[in-house]
Amino acid sequence: MSTATHTGSRTPVQVAAAVVSVVFLLVGVLGFIPGVTTHYDQLSFAGHNSMAMLLGLFMVSVLHNIVHLLFGVVGLASARTARGARLFLIAGGVVYLVLWLYGLLIDRGSDANFVPVNNADNWLHLVLGVGMIALGLLTSRAGRTTSGPQAARGPGLG
Repeated sequence: MSTATHTGSRTPVQVAAAVVSVVFLLVGVLGFIPGVTTHYDQLSFAGHNSMAMLLGLFMVSVLHNIVHLLFGVVGLASARTARGARLFLIAGGVVYLVLWLYGLLIDRGSDANFVPVNNADNWLHLVLGVGMIALGLLTSRAGRTTSGPQAARGPGLG
């Protein structure tokens, strides 16, 4: 199978999941690059004591970066099928909404802040959660064609 044929057979939800996954991989890698991550010398494995900041804005730790990388790998594997892509986007969106709530509820100076998160992370988690769920739902609809059972019966014969 040629690359063009394979690429052309991807549904919109698969493309969306793949793009989101690549962004997660990129963010995971960037979290390990001094300069892109400020206070890189203060990067710890986990916890609120990690003062490293991706783009000088988002708190990161080694664990946080690894989670981004794993999320990207899982997303790319899931994007191989439309169903997997949809599940990745919607379930991943739910995970990020839970992280948003977690970030709102915990004491950021406590050991409960093991990810770590700050205000910028919380807003990003909210946007990611809503955005991923929306992508999962909207691109799944866009991927439905007239080749299903409804099309076989003809318009209005359902």
